[in-house]
Amino acid sequence: MLAVKPNLNQSETPEFVFRVFTSVPELQVLLFTLFLLLYLMILCGNTAIIWVVCTHSSLRTPMYFFLGSLSLLEICYTTDVVPLMLSNILGFQKPISPAGCGTQMFFFLTLGGTDCFLLAIMAYDRYVAICHPLHYSLIMTRKLCLQMVIGSLNLALFLSLQLTALIFTLPFCGHHREINHFLCDVPPVLRLACADIHVHQAVLYVVGILVLTVPFLLIFISYVFIVSTILRMRSAEGRQRAFSTCSSHLTVVLLQYRGCSLVYLRPRSSTSDDEDRQIALVYTFVTPLLNPLIYTLRNKDVKGALRSSIFHKATFHWN
Repeated sequence: MLAVKPNLNQSETPEFVFRVFTSVPELQVLLFTLFLLLYLMILCGNTAIIWVVCTHSSLRTPMYFFLGSLSLLEICYTTDVVPLMLSNILGFQKPISPAGCGTQMFFFLTLGGTDCFLLAIMAYDRYVAICHPLHYSLIMTRKLCLQMVIGSLNLALFLSLQLTALIFTLPFCGHHREINHFLCDVPPVLRLACADIHVHQAVLYVVGILVLTVPFLLIFISYVFIVSTILRMRSAEGRQRAFSTCSSHLTVVLLQYRGCSLVYLRPRSSTSDDEDRQIALVYTFVTPLLNPLIYTLRNKDVKGALRSSIFHKATFHWN
């Protein structure tokens, strides 16, 4: 009797699966429809901002260049997460390989980090425009603006690559590892590790401080000088215009940094995956959706450009 030797070359590849939101079919369809509509609104709103900034010469200034860059980041940011989320939300639980999970995590961290750095750059732009208006065009040159955006992306790429590579050197328990989330984010993936993760958590806090705390402090310092300058303005109309421009940016900053800080800077003992998933829904859907609305509803230049574009298109079709 011949013994059957096991095929040692056919080893199962470990995979991750995402926990479903609900197993009720009606709720699955409802959530799928809701998130799909939000995603389409995010795409349309941010694409409209990019299109207006690129096609109107009156908006070719550093402030609107950064606004267009922010909208492009929001599109890429949500596209990295939502399509895979929608494919899993109906309860199929399609597995994702460690390489696929690491790729999603890397782009998610890179785009999110660039977003935070860009918000700090936008605060500096407002500082120069309000506190040093006579030197604004000399300081905020096209070359400097491009260098700051590329520098932010490169720094985020470096930090994200280091953090992602460090996390995926860990061993994970079981063949099908269920992530209690809708994306491969750092905290829920770390919870699946079968090893000591104190060093990895320390690195996560360091990266979180560099990406969240440092830019937020720079924004805070910029606005201390901005508010001081605005209060010294003699013109009430000038003060109102300056506050209106800055309030849009501050609203976006608070939305972005509050959610991210709650996920990445809170002690692990005081958080849960369910809370992280709920907070992640805010900065995955709500913030990218509100950004174009905030900047268009509170910005006369963007509203005027959008109206003229729509009117011109309607006139063109009528003729």
